[in-house]
Amino acid sequence: MASLRIVKKDIDFLISEVISDCWVFMYINPDKKTDDAVAVINDAVALRNELYNRVNQRPAENAKKHFKAINMDLLKGVDELFVRVSNLTK
Repeated sequence: MASLRIVKKDIDFLISEVISDCWVFMYINPDKKTDDAVAVINDAVALRNELYNRVNQRPAENAKKHFKAINMDLLKGVDELFVRVSNLTK
């Protein structure tokens, strides 16, 4: 099992990548879909907070299964956010 610090760093890194992509989009396209980009940022922050709460409430039993589920939800959530960011350019 990875340490909690590494799990939290992974969460922070991936969420910060989504947010930075939104900022780059808003910088390059100041007149296009800014509200949608801000909505993606808000959803990314909400995902980060939800995952942090789940990491901090780890069970005594089945910890490996718990953290595997968190990792899968992180990857799935970040993938959906990146798809939303890429759809902003269309």
